[in-house]
Amino acid sequence: MGLLERVRQTCAAVAAGAHSVSIDLDQLDAVEPAPAPQLDPDRHYLEGSREEVTCFFLCLDSINFGSGWFPTLRKRPGCSGYFTVASALTDRFRAQGPWSSAQLVALDGPAVARVLGQDSKHELMALYARALNDLGSFLGERPAVAVVDAAGGSAERLAEQLAAGMPLYDDSGFYKRAQIVGNDLALAGVGAFSDLNRLTIFADNLVPHVLRMNGVLRYEAGLAAQIDAEELLATGVQEREIRACALHACELIAQRSGVAPRQIDNWLWNRGQAPEYKAVPRHRTRTVFY
Repeated sequence: MGLLERVRQTCAAVAAGAHSVSIDLDQLDAVEPAPAPQLDPDRHYLEGSREEVTCFFLCLDSINFGSGWFPTLRKRPGCSGYFTVASALTDRFRAQGPWSSAQLVALDGPAVARVLGQDSKHELMALYARALNDLGSFLGERPAVAVVDAAGGSAERLAEQLAAGMPLYDDSGFYKRAQIVGNDLALAGVGAFSDLNRLTIFADNLVPHVLRMNGVLRYEAGLAAQIDAEELLATGVQEREIRACALHACELIAQRSGVAPRQIDNWLWNRGQAPEYKAVPRHRTRTVFY
């Protein structure tokens, strides 16, 4: 059984046995279509060579986590936590090009903080440095495009390689960041994968939040109160139920609509940038997986 089928089966099983989160099947049609997925050319480095752009997205997706810490970051004007990080990394690539593998391995928290415009003592910076160190070791002497080409045109195989090769990608049951790499590379025009539409959603804390506000997900009273009070949610059963029910609900929406889960993810994630969604607390968990 491949990675994608394991994710689907795991999340379906968690959703079926969940105690704190449920899916309202009558509300599945509340997810309205939106424009096709695309990357922001101002906030993402898209204009370099195939090798440079591939390296950019491997770096970005290696540090595409930390939503539990985002309220404590120095945000760029008008930017979410994700776009603050993406924009800063884009600026670095435009000014200096990509890091070599040796440079990635040598990075530490203060160096990453300087690139991202953050406090050098912020806990997330050391975690980002670790993720980039792992990427440098994973690449070794290989160019970034060699990793993509080794997947043989399969986004699933690429995800499997990333999850097996770097501990912070090993998000068992979900593989959010390992999956999103192929999607990002395809949108950037530097990777071609025949199985893109087999990817699941990229289970994080924003897509479940949008589904909750749209009535698709329902939380039991205690969990809802904790999230609404902006209290951190520990990793564990409830947090996994939120992500698993969101992923399984999107699988059901995909079956009804004929739209690929990765596109549904994009619709929901972009909708979550709107002020009315940002005004309501979402769950925050301090984890290296999203």
